[in-house]
Amino acid sequence: MTDQRRENLPHLFPQNTSSAEPFTSHRVPVRPPPLPARDRAMHGNALREQLQQLRPVAEQAKEEQVALGIQDGVGLRVQFKSFDDIKLAFESLANKPNGIELLNYKEEGERGFATVFVPDGKLDYFERVIIEYLDDRKGSTGRSLDHKALVNTIQSIHVAQLEALWTDAPAFFPTDENEIIWWEAWLPVRDNRDLVAAGFMQAAQLLGIRVLEGRLNFPERTVLTIQCSKAQLQQSVLTLNSIAELRRAKETADFFDSFTPAEQHEWAAELLGRTTFTASKHTPHICILDTGVNHGHPLLTPALVEPDLHTIEPDWGVDDRHGHGTSMAGLALYGDLTHTLRSAEPLIIEHRLESVKLLPSDGANAGDEKNFGFNTVEAVSRAEITAPLRTRLFSMAVTTVDGRDRGRPSSWSSALDRLAFDADAQGASPRLFVVSAGNIRESSEWMDYPSSNTLMGICDPAQAWNSLTVGAFTDLVELPPGLRAVAAKGGLSPFSTTSQNWINHYPLKPDVLFEGGNLIHDELLGPATAGELSLLTTHNHPVDRHLTLATATSAATSLCSRMAAQLMAAYPGRWPESIRALIVHSAEWTDAMKQMFLPQNRNPTKQDYERLVRHCGFGVPSLERAQWSASNSLTLIVEDTLQPFKKLRGKDPSPREMHLHKLPWPKDELEALGATDVEMTVTLSYFIEPNPSARGRSRYRYESHGLRFDVKRPTEDVPRFRARVNAAALDDENGVPNHDNDPAWTLGKQKRHRGSLHQDTWKGTAAELASRGYLAVYPSLGWWKTRGALERYDSPARYALIISIKVPEVDTDIYSVIAAKITPENVVLV
Repeated sequence: MTDQRRENLPHLFPQNTSSAEPFTSHRVPVRPPPLPARDRAMHGNALREQLQQLRPVAEQAKEEQVALGIQDGVGLRVQFKSFDDIKLAFESLANKPNGIELLNYKEEGERGFATVFVPDGKLDYFERVIIEYLDDRKGSTGRSLDHKALVNTIQSIHVAQLEALWTDAPAFFPTDENEIIWWEAWLPVRDNRDLVAAGFMQAAQLLGIRVLEGRLNFPERTVLTIQCSKAQLQQSVLTLNSIAELRRAKETADFFDSFTPAEQHEWAAELLGRTTFTASKHTPHICILDTGVNHGHPLLTPALVEPDLHTIEPDWGVDDRHGHGTSMAGLALYGDLTHTLRSAEPLIIEHRLESVKLLPSDGANAGDEKNFGFNTVEAVSRAEITAPLRTRLFSMAVTTVDGRDRGRPSSWSSALDRLAFDADAQGASPRLFVVSAGNIRESSEWMDYPSSNTLMGICDPAQAWNSLTVGAFTDLVELPPGLRAVAAKGGLSPFSTTSQNWINHYPLKPDVLFEGGNLIHDELLGPATAGELSLLTTHNHPVDRHLTLATATSAATSLCSRMAAQLMAAYPGRWPESIRALIVHSAEWTDAMKQMFLPQNRNPTKQDYERLVRHCGFGVPSLERAQWSASNSLTLIVEDTLQPFKKLRGKDPSPREMHLHKLPWPKDELEALGATDVEMTVTLSYFIEPNPSARGRSRYRYESHGLRFDVKRPTEDVPRFRARVNAAALDDENGVPNHDNDPAWTLGKQKRHRGSLHQDTWKGTAAELASRGYLAVYPSLGWWKTRGALERYDSPARYALIISIKVPEVDTDIYSVIAAKITPENVVLV
């Protein structure tokens, strides 16, 4: 028992991950009450008096602005506040003929606040409004012209203070008066954007406020990034009158991309100054198979040395003239630089980079790049010959442009599977390949989002069984008012292809999703890319500029490769199959994904969940969940090897063994929780040896073998469980569908056992889970068994098995109980 939930606990068995509870927020709309009547004389006179109190402040603001050389746009910002539970008629506050502009509107609790710019001498306009309200003015036809619909919603009028300009989340408003931070100053455009911006920058400079040159231009706003303290802005609130909104500086890639080369160099130098590159004999390397990498980039040089630059064709050189490879390198090393540059925290990087030029530069011999499978094998060998004992993974954000294979293995995907398994050495040194799913490229297809994602299939070679196939989602949605992104926050990226249209028995792909950017919705021109909806990375010509933008599944793949390298550094010596399993096991679907691809008017079926997986994989991974367990949410990992088949003299190959795992279950603690809802997730990851041919799924199977898992049910004893697993294996061997199902699993065994990575989640009560303490891993049919002449039937099969359980945040420490039970006898061969 514990007093509170403990987090960041060491992994068990010995390498584990944690899985966090999803948080769902349900927002209940509140209908405002009807507009109440006011005592006209009392209310009108009170507001008129408040207006009169503004006049001396307006004169003071004018004097201070003129003193700073401000000639155009002299005026005062005024804030209007509503009554509780009354919607402020804020749109009626603006008056273009008088130059009165609504700067911002926000709601806090039950009240609305509108900030309005009133030019010098135009307070008289609002006084006339109040007078006409007091006089109950009517037109010649008797129509009311008393502005009651506006005035009756206003409780008070006062000078806008700094807080009135804050439109970011309240939690981000600075509390330290003197802390120097970065802000976004959102300026109105008015009649001349450049004149407004120039006037602001001149005044800011005189006030000691730093303004960066890079700016974002939107239809009605100009966004400048400034550096100063809260106290500086408060002292200048009357003089810097052209600010419409203030926000904490956002990490939009377009902001950095708009910098001059000198400014980008300054940011890069600052990042390097707080970055430590550690190294050990187990330092993992990400080998980028792409267009080459220009390692002279100052952000890349510390992690990429010249001997680690390779090419499959000497005439191509090792440099990157295209830019794609260098941009992938930046993401693989630092992640999205948008966030990294903004942070002031020290950065520790424990991995390095390698590059093999897989694609030619412009001007190379036509056709040299077309033998993709062979070239990929050559690329891998170049890196391994140079450093044969190095820990590495391969990152490949290169695919064909179409998905016509519909999951069918190609020569290229088969080459990847063969390399991952290490077929040349009969599985001695498997490799991890992180591969992009491929992109939806045309604007005409983006217009059909998300139907286009369903129709556009994952591209070759991402159908490779052994690869970690990466699609894209997006959290990038923030745009100025009046603009909107194509995908909702947390939704599938418009760039991402899927396996929804694949032939049914092929693997469930993609495996996971990482950030891949979004598109801006343009009613006239159609969807388009935008800097603020993109990721930031390294430019291939650092002399010209240090930074550039990246999107789509290529960017997502590099982010996934980075996470894989971080896990390799955290768990040196772990198998590639385990790293792949850890990443997938840590993934969760966002609410937006479930809303897009699961029915909302009934309980989802297993077929519905298969559709979700074929679009979104198993969701978005979390490095934190992949590294840590908690007292109420823990993960066990087993790396083991079984021999699936055997051949006795004079007989055909036959199944040999399965593994029965006795799990160190917290039986007493789970039983004490009784009917409490709990979850168990199981991930099984292994690599197959491919045998591609167009000869169907009988004895000429593509996969060397398959592995399956099953968990004991509460009503079974161990002998009955063993018998049920044997029966299922026999049905698989005979090609007979096994309809024995456990309904509490999300996918069920008929749908989860496709490809060479299987994951499923069981949901039920704690009392039921207490009786499910045995798990079986058993073989299924493959060509190692059916093609005896190839003499591979005695081959061993490695696998990584991950099991996690999580219970609500109650005072039950299941982690400590399980940790105490771990012994070498937990795995039993049968």
